[in-house]
Amino acid sequence: MVREAEREDLNEILELYLCLHESSVPEPSEHLSDTWEQIISDGNHHLIVNEIDGKIVSSCVCVIIPNLTRNVRPYAFVENVVTHTDYRGRGLASECLELARNIALRNNCYKMMLLTGSKKTETLDFYRRAGYNSTDKTAFVQWMDL
Repeated sequence: MVREAEREDLNEILELYLCLHESSVPEPSEHLSDTWEQIISDGNHHLIVNEIDGKIVSSCVCVIIPNLTRNVRPYAFVENVVTHTDYRGRGLASECLELARNIALRNNCYKMMLLTGSKKTETLDFYRRAGYNSTDKTAFVQWMDL
């Protein structure tokens, strides 16, 4: 079942992120709690999850960004697309991306964007099948060293 995350989903989402690029689950802290509250309370921040038998096994984030161009239409940014390794190849992330697309449409977004660090052909093909292309824009990233 694909749906938007709820307040009580935090720990399962953090565990799922171990299949993305995290090496550990963050320790409980005021900063973690405050960040989670900010995410879950923000009407423009949509953390989408897909669950099987009550377990969250896939997820993505869709953020709606207000914009002054394109007739003052917002755009959507998709990030943190992940499926647990034991559940890949079942279309679960595709269902998350489809809900993200529907959210973007409901919000009158003129485009959706996502970045991936993957160079794997199967990952890039997955995003192409989901309707994204890598020819219209050039992405640049500047990492902030904390």
